[in-house]
Amino acid sequence: MRRPRRHDPHRRDRIIDAALTVIAQKGVAATTHREIARAADVPLGSLTYHFTGLDEILTEAFTRHAQAIAEIFDARLTAARTRAEAVQAVVDLVTDDLLSPANDLILSTELYVAAARNPALRAVTQAWMQRSRDALEHHFDPTTAREVDALIEGLTLHSALSTAPMTPAQIRHAIERYLK
Repeated sequence: MRRPRRHDPHRRDRIIDAALTVIAQKGVAATTHREIARAADVPLGSLTYHFTGLDEILTEAFTRHAQAIAEIFDARLTAARTRAEAVQAVVDLVTDDLLSPANDLILSTELYVAAARNPALRAVTQAWMQRSRDALEHHFDPTTAREVDALIEGLTLHSALSTAPMTPAQIRHAIERYLK
């Protein structure tokens, strides 16, 4: 007997969210249509109905991830009114926002690695970097914004991957030292 078809207008979004969950748990290399369908609690055919393939799902998922982090950048830097507040916002981005949610950090790292080989994902990282720089340019000139964006990425990756991560005080020192 066939199951009744359920009305599911948010199925596509749920698939994208499930893809992010699978990537965070298993990595891009182990992310498959079946794993995503299982995590989204949808039939496998739903993935091919809503997406042209796994690359499109990954691109949409990582775009969603990058946009969420870019919104945090925007909020922190828009709230800053002075240069000192902007420096504090950068410190808070690294110590509170980028290093704290473990899944976000794993997703960012997975995106960097996957983007090294996939031009569509490289476009996602480029758009993300540009949006971060745009937020930083509220307080810093374009060259400084680009350099600070790279510093943020480096501090985040170094802290995330190190067996002796930098302390928040060390991160603050690095950012303040650069921006003085």
